[in-house]
Amino acid sequence: MRRRLGTRPVVAVLAGAVAVFGFAPFYAWPATLLSLAVGFFLMATASNGRAAAATGWLYGFGYFCASVHWLFIALHRYGGMPAALAGFCIAGFAAFLALYPALAGWLAHRSCRQPLWRLTLALPAAWALTEWLRGWLFTGFPWAAAGYSQIPDGPLAGYAPLLGIYGVGLLLAVLAGVLAWLADLVWRERAVSGRPGLALGATVLLLLASPRLLGEISWTTPVGRPLRVALLQGAIPQDMKWSAELLRFNLVTYLDQVRAAQGDLLVLPETALPIFLQELPPDYLAELVDLSRRKGAALIVGAPRQEEGIRYYNSAVLLSDPDRPSYDKAHLVPFGEYIPLRGLIGWVYNGLLNIPLADFTAGGPSQMPFHVGEQRIAANICYEDVFGAELLPGARQATMLLNLSNLAWYDHSVALAQHGQIAQARALETGRSMLRATNTGTTAVIGPDGRYRARLPERVQAVLSATVQGYRGETPYMGWGNQPFVWLACGIWVLALWGGRRKAQMEK
Repeated sequence: MRRRLGTRPVVAVLAGAVAVFGFAPFYAWPATLLSLAVGFFLMATASNGRAAAATGWLYGFGYFCASVHWLFIALHRYGGMPAALAGFCIAGFAAFLALYPALAGWLAHRSCRQPLWRLTLALPAAWALTEWLRGWLFTGFPWAAAGYSQIPDGPLAGYAPLLGIYGVGLLLAVLAGVLAWLADLVWRERAVSGRPGLALGATVLLLLASPRLLGEISWTTPVGRPLRVALLQGAIPQDMKWSAELLRFNLVTYLDQVRAAQGDLLVLPETALPIFLQELPPDYLAELVDLSRRKGAALIVGAPRQEEGIRYYNSAVLLSDPDRPSYDKAHLVPFGEYIPLRGLIGWVYNGLLNIPLADFTAGGPSQMPFHVGEQRIAANICYEDVFGAELLPGARQATMLLNLSNLAWYDHSVALAQHGQIAQARALETGRSMLRATNTGTTAVIGPDGRYRARLPERVQAVLSATVQGYRGETPYMGWGNQPFVWLACGIWVLALWGGRRKAQMEK
């Protein structure tokens, strides 16, 4: 009966979908824990490796449909793709991402036959390693990694400065595996045996108690004079942002906000100036620079920047500096900011989508931070802060982080809050304050503990003013990146193999 198909597929899909409630804006972290526990239980009790992979795929399909459904808004409402085709594309993308949980289920089932070791060690390690794989394979899509559900107030959040978000996800998976093992014992009507029960109980207590102690450690220390920052949120809808007829409205909106803002640093969001910097009216640029100088403020603006005729960059430019140093976005979004396999799929952009500036050039891998007063600010643009390890070289040189985003593509969806939670994780991992200047939200200041210090409501035209402290020093994660996580996950995997084989030998 336990292995019959029944309602298992439906339960797997629904269990995966429930995980989204652990992420922002809901922040109900137990939802993701329970979701993983159910998913692991279904995978582990599948009849064979193929059934475990199928179950993992169904779980992943529900997980990713719920987590990234907001991509439909960009494709259909703003990209102009027909609704049915846009829905098909989102389902196809979720189906592709679901291959990673399917791989985890198959690997755990094939390599470990003992339910105890499969659930508490093999499946958590396989899940975490496939999440890490998802974060860089085919340029990577690490959105909705399970560890984000713990940020900023989950019981495992304190591990982020040590192991990064994948390490937090691994430990969450271990807890989910323990819950799934207990459920399996109940299902089999068996009691918890002595040594395994004690070992797992001690593991759970250690995992839950350690972050409280870790939270008392200050990995980084304040440095320099704090900055008074003003983060501008223009709240310009995406269908107005790139309109040639409304260009003057866009420019005047941010000019008026610069006039009203006060601080040592004024920041405009990603592509706030929606034409090439070189094509802006000279008097407009001159007025922006003059305003910032009269205020005694540094001015960073998001704008596309063109070089050598055909190359153009998604840039953050320190406009108040006569040399106009810039940060050029290095990790571009495939299909959104550049077109992979142009010869095969270029027709999609020519015939079905209306995405402006869809073929940016990537910036260099190592770019210098901006110097503002006594602080050094490492910029990143929009989607880049999803790749935590890629931000580490810049963070080591900087005293605070800055993200410029335009999420108007996904307005009225959970994407805005989810992206804010990702930024909270980056602040916690690096022990740095994070500034977020966005077009429609979430514009915010995040402290090195990963908590919001100040935040604007979404889709409201306003200026966020705050005083922000810079920090120096390195968290363990800044020094080692994802290496400790990978070694830990592989070690857990090896332990699962050893434990399972030893148990099998004893039973012989």
